[in-house]
Amino acid sequence: MTAEERPVELEAAITLFNRGSYLAAHECLDDLWEATEGADADFYKGLIQASIALHHFQSGNLDGAAKLYTGHRRFLAHYLPSHRGVAVAEFLADMQACLAPVLARAPDEEILFESERRPLLTVLPG
Repeated sequence: MTAEERPVELEAAITLFNRGSYLAAHECLDDLWEATEGADADFYKGLIQASIALHHFQSGNLDGAAKLYTGHRRFLAHYLPSHRGVAVAEFLADMQACLAPVLARAPDEEILFESERRPLLTVLPG
C-alpha cells in the first residue's frame, strides 16, 4: 500500500507515534476509528490501545500500561503480518519487548520508560 492509499489520518498518527507523542497519536487514531466501519475498525482500535499503553508507561502509570497490553495484542493479531502498509508483526514484537519489564515487575517496583527502546510503527515499502 502506498502513502497515497493510506488515510492521511493514519499517516499523521504514525508520525506522531514514532515521535513519542502517544497522546496526540491516540487522538488522531480515535478520530479515524470513529469514522471507520468494517474490518479496519479493530486495526485502529489496537493502535489506539498501544498508543495509550505507551503514554501510560511514559508517564509512569505502569498499572495502566500493563492493563492495555493484552487489548492491543488481541485487536492487532487479526492483521498479521501487515495491514495498511504497517508491519504489524514487527510492531507487536517490539511492543512486547518494550513492555516486558512492566509486566514482569515486582509490586511497587518502578520501571523507567526508555525512549531509545520504544517501539516504532514501520511502514513497509510499496
